[in-house]
Amino acid sequence: MFYSHHIDDALEAKVGPHGLPQAVFDRELARATPALDKIRQWRNDGTLPLLKLPAARDDIAAIRPHAEHFRKFEHLVVFGIGGSNLGGQTLVALKDHGFGPAKGHPKIWFMDNVDPATFAEMCERLPLERTGVFAISKSGTTAETLTQLYSLLPLLEAKVGKANLAKHLLVITEPKDNVLRRTAMRLGCPVLDHDPNIGGRYSVLSLVGLLPALIAGVDVAAVREGAASVLDPVLAAKEATGLAPAVGAALSVGLAKERGVHTTVLMPYCDRLGYFGFWFRQLWAESLGKDGKGTTPVRAMGTVDQHSQLQLYLGGPADKLFTVLILDTKGQGRPIPAAELGGDKSLAYLEGQGLGDLILAEADATAATLVKNGRPTRVIRLKTLDEKVMGALMMHYMLETMFAAELWGVDAFDQPAVEEGKILTRQYLSQRRRS
Repeated sequence: MFYSHHIDDALEAKVGPHGLPQAVFDRELARATPALDKIRQWRNDGTLPLLKLPAARDDIAAIRPHAEHFRKFEHLVVFGIGGSNLGGQTLVALKDHGFGPAKGHPKIWFMDNVDPATFAEMCERLPLERTGVFAISKSGTTAETLTQLYSLLPLLEAKVGKANLAKHLLVITEPKDNVLRRTAMRLGCPVLDHDPNIGGRYSVLSLVGLLPALIAGVDVAAVREGAASVLDPVLAAKEATGLAPAVGAALSVGLAKERGVHTTVLMPYCDRLGYFGFWFRQLWAESLGKDGKGTTPVRAMGTVDQHSQLQLYLGGPADKLFTVLILDTKGQGRPIPAAELGGDKSLAYLEGQGLGDLILAEADATAATLVKNGRPTRVIRLKTLDEKVMGALMMHYMLETMFAAELWGVDAFDQPAVEEGKILTRQYLSQRRRS
C-alpha cells in the first residue's frame, strides 16, 4: 500500500455529535459490498475499460514514438477542457514544480479555458515555430477545444508553413466521424483514438493523461503499477470491509445522510498535489451531483489556506468532511542554525528545523485542531510522492467515487446537466451570429 488511510477522527466516538456514528458507518460499508460484483463485471465484460488499464503496457509502447517526437519541441500546448487536461496536469506536476520542465523536456502549457486575453498572451509569448500542439476532445465536438485550435492554426501556419503544420499537431478523439477528426484528417496530422467507453474525468490512466506525462518525463508504467496496487484488492475482495476506497465512500455518504455534511474539503500539504485537488474536484462533482445527491468538493492547500479558510472551517458551519493529505517531509530542507536566529528566544522552536519540518508540523496541527473542534477529519499519509503513489491515489479516488455513486444510487459516468449547458451555448452563439 502506497498510502495509509485513517478515518477514526471522522467518527462520532472521536469528534462528538458532528461525527459519523459507528453503526451508520458499518451499515453504509456493508451496503458497498454489492458494488464489488459490479466493478468486477465492468472490468471483465469491457463495460469500463479503465479497469483494465493498470495491467496494460502495450498501449504505452504504442504512444512512445509520439512522445519522442513532441519531446523535441521547446513548448507543448495542450488544448482540452476538464478531464482532457486535469489528469495530465496532475501527472506532469510530478516533474514540473512550477519553475520549468526537467532538462531535455518541453514546457507543457495546459490551456483549459477560453479567456481571449490569456490566449492572446500565449500566442504572443510562445515561439510557435518551436511549439507542438495537442487538441483533446473525446466527442470531437467540444466548442472550447475546437475554438482554441481554429484560433491558433493560422498563426501556427504563418510561422511554420503549410507543409510543416501537421508535424506540430496531434489530435486525440473518439474513433468515429466528428469535427475534430475531420479537421485532423484534412491537416494530415496524427490522430489517436480516445476510448469511447472512458469518460474524460476517468481518462488519466489512458493516453489522454499518459502521453503528456510521458513527454514530461513521468514513468507512466509506474503510475499504472500504483493504480493496480489499489484496484487489485478491490477486484479480489468478497466484502468491502478494509478496502480504503469503499471505506471513504461509506464515510462521505454516511455523513451526508446522517449529519448533513454536504461539503468535502481535500487539503493536501504538498504543492505537487495542487492539481490533484482540482482533478478530484471535477471527478467527485461531475460523477455524483445528480438527483439532489452528492457533496460539494473543495480544494484547499496547506499551509496557504490555514490563513484564508481555516477560520471558516473551525468557526463556521459544521457541515464539512475534511481530508488532510500529509506527506512525510521530516528533515527535508536546510536546518536553520541557532546562530541565524540572533539569540532571539522567541524563535527557539525553529532551531535545527527546515521547511519540511515546518510543513509537516503544520499539517499535523491542522488535522489535530479540526478534530479538537469536532470537525470530522480523515487523514491520508504518504511516505513519499512518486509515480506509484500518485497512481495509487488517483485509483483510490476513482474507485471511491464509484462506490459512493452506488451508495447514492446515481450513475457515476454521465453528466446530463453539463450537456444542457453545452446545448444552450451553441444556441446563444447561433442567435448572436444571426443578429
